[in-house]
Amino acid sequence: MDVTDKASIEDAYSVVKEILKGHGLNLLINNAGIAIFHPVDETIAEDMTRVYKTNTIGPMLVTQAFAPLLKKATQENPNKVMSCSKATVINISSDLGYIDKVPLKLCPDVLKEYRCSKAALNMLTRCQAEAYKTDGIISVTFAPGWVQTDMGGAKAPLKLHESVGEMMEVFDTLTEKHNGMFLGYKGLTVPW
Repeated sequence: MDVTDKASIEDAYSVVKEILKGHGLNLLINNAGIAIFHPVDETIAEDMTRVYKTNTIGPMLVTQAFAPLLKKATQENPNKVMSCSKATVINISSDLGYIDKVPLKLCPDVLKEYRCSKAALNMLTRCQAEAYKTDGIISVTFAPGWVQTDMGGAKAPLKLHESVGEMMEVFDTLTEKHNGMFLGYKGLTVPW
């Protein structure tokens, strides 16, 4: 799905709703991410907007669209504690979305659009955690580590299956205490 296109999101929602056959959705993973590389003094508003639209606004719109299915899942499981077996939103962020932990010297200014958008996604997760907790829905942000993907490149230390495998194990352990947290792929809390 194209997370920047409302019609694409609506189409995806229809497909998922059909697959669920009247049941709710227990787990929504927002894994949108693009990067545009410019030095600080060459960044233009259109490029920053494009990155935010995909990396931050897209997950917000997808979560809003799928919220009825998430709420339905919590209604179907009223006695379960808040967890992935009830309803959870996972927003995939980045180590580069840390504000305190990653020194600027380790993160060249050419990544600033990406870094800013992922830091904003982290705040979005905190807002979603507050907004959806009365519905019994958990919202958590994960940093998958530096992974060998098209964006991460071949020099990244983690293979895709390693990062995803670790995160999937952590997803099964999420509870209400994790609501609104920023976690690394192994489940450890990371600084904002």
